[in-house]
Amino acid sequence: MTTDESAPQRPLVFAHRGSSAAFAEHTRAAYLQALADGADGVECDVHLTRDQHVVLLHDANLDRTSDGTGPVAERTLRELRHLDVSSWKGVRIPEAYGARSEQLLTLPELLEILRGAGRPVKLAIELKHPSPYQLKLEDRVLEVLRSEGWDPKSSAVDNVAVTFMSFSPDSVRHLLESVPPEYICQLVDDVDIRAIRGGLGFGMITGGAIANLMRATQAEAERILDNGQVGLAGPGIDYVRRHPAAVQRWLAGGRRFRVWTVDSEQDVALCAGLGIQEITTNVPARVLGQLQVASPQGR
Repeated sequence: MTTDESAPQRPLVFAHRGSSAAFAEHTRAAYLQALADGADGVECDVHLTRDQHVVLLHDANLDRTSDGTGPVAERTLRELRHLDVSSWKGVRIPEAYGARSEQLLTLPELLEILRGAGRPVKLAIELKHPSPYQLKLEDRVLEVLRSEGWDPKSSAVDNVAVTFMSFSPDSVRHLLESVPPEYICQLVDDVDIRAIRGGLGFGMITGGAIANLMRATQAEAERILDNGQVGLAGPGIDYVRRHPAAVQRWLAGGRRFRVWTVDSEQDVALCAGLGIQEITTNVPARVLGQLQVASPQGR
């Protein structure tokens, strides 16, 4: 039986912070589960510690996902190692996925896990801003990758294909000085002024000022994609629904799409129908199952 080369390929599936519906995000367990689930790639967020280690955490503060508190940037890696970053999820970690004390990961440790996959794996690194270290974050990430054998031309480390993402246009422009544009993703999302004023605890004046700054950043990010300065577009799924014209324009212009965070069957079907090439999800096994039923030939 031959495969029809003209048949549409299914979207590649990235595990968002690992298989983060199953285990605490960014933990060793979450990434090992993502590989076990068969994810094509994994996504991670990175920050710098006080002693300049690249660690995998989403928030700039420790409060939500650990038993610590305060900024990540004010802690050394050794201090972070003493924190519990997994129990908040309320899920028991199998012995094979490491002890509770082994769940915090640095970027080199994630690379070691992915190298052990025994197959090609993609790694999407999101550089989080604002950072107290500003663009030193980008420089340090690239320095760490070079020390691991990263080849800028192919953006690969052994079996791991690396791409870079940020909402910050400044971050994207800085990365373009060292990384080919096809390996850089400009993230975009709508600005929700109600969330800024209410959910984030800001008043009307402060919230409005922050919203204006975020709108300007979003407009700049959209111009980067319109101008074809990077190869990857990274909108949220809500953005995809609200801005179909922009999506079609960027697809027609040759941008490769990586949409986040795509968990529901309806959103998976929407992305597949639009021709989105990559989706990021908290539930990679379930999404892969849906896509493989819809397109049994596609890989």
